[in-house]
Amino acid sequence: MKALIVSATKEQPHVADVVLPPVGPGEVRVRIRAAGVCHSDLSMVNGTLAPSYPLILGHEAAGVVVEVGPEGPGGRVDVGDQVVLNWAPPCRECWHCTHGEPWLCAEGGRPSAPRGRLASGEATHVTLGLGALAEEVVVPSHAVIPVPADLPADVAALLGCAVLTATGAVNRTAAVHAGESVVVIGLGGVGLATLNAARAAGADPVIGVDLSEAKRDLALAAGASHFLVSDDGMPKAVRGLTGGRGADHAIECVGRSATIGAAWRATRRGGQVTVVGMGARDDLVSLGALDIFHSARTLRSSVYGSSDPDRDLPALAAAVGDGSLDLTPLITDRIPLEAAPDAFTRMSRGEGARSVVLFD
Repeated sequence: MKALIVSATKEQPHVADVVLPPVGPGEVRVRIRAAGVCHSDLSMVNGTLAPSYPLILGHEAAGVVVEVGPEGPGGRVDVGDQVVLNWAPPCRECWHCTHGEPWLCAEGGRPSAPRGRLASGEATHVTLGLGALAEEVVVPSHAVIPVPADLPADVAALLGCAVLTATGAVNRTAAVHAGESVVVIGLGGVGLATLNAARAAGADPVIGVDLSEAKRDLALAAGASHFLVSDDGMPKAVRGLTGGRGADHAIECVGRSATIGAAWRATRRGGQVTVVGMGARDDLVSLGALDIFHSARTLRSSVYGSSDPDRDLPALAAAVGDGSLDLTPLITDRIPLEAAPDAFTRMSRGEGARSVVLFD
């Protein structure tokens, strides 16, 4: 089968033939129908993270179960079920899982895992245990979540990362309430989904911030009431839209010290800064000790939206199904697998929202 491979740090991804292992006990084989090109995949390519290579990219995807391992039908899923992949399935046994924090599971979230091989015989690794920019995957059965068969595959794919992360960051990590002000910094796929979630939570105003003026229309379509181009004057502009105080919530979706600092300065005294973007290990954030005390702000991260995917993802799928959650503004490109390398290039330039690879 074909998959999107990167052979080393900062090399261009390319399509190659790969061979998956047979389905073992407690595993399923899924034929991928749609897979998003996520910034976390770019982090595997550009050196922000340190996976093992050669690496099958992709972790945000939906597909159909085509084979169930020796434990057989009657378990979590059956052949023919449409499922969304979960890149951080909780073990349900570690300290975090048993203390209500499955998103911090001690067994999940590793950059890569060994699985499969190239047609040449060389062993491959898969991104976040999935490697979903591929025609098929073999994954543990607890890494898939059933969703309705009539849910469009391109939208279903986004539920597994961008939408679950963004919705959880707004509703669970930050706990945004109706009438509170929210500024979202960095309007890629996750940032636009965060605007969508903030608007659905009743936030007002909802301010989108990005380096590119070209993101204005996307921001407004996703739910922003205002759009600002990111520059040194952005925090002051946010205060001008929030009664001179600053936003109740700043949600940073870039993962850089500069934008985390800007989010801090754009937030009111006593407000909350939530970091969703995943940054580099050596990109240090500097805050003054007096500023920390005087501002009384809270700075925290949101890992996978502080969500339990088994609980929260089906609820999101139901919201899409009943029309209360519209995700169509988040997808700007629907492409074949062969066009995925160009999608990575566009994403590195900050262009568009989500590119989704369609396999059907």
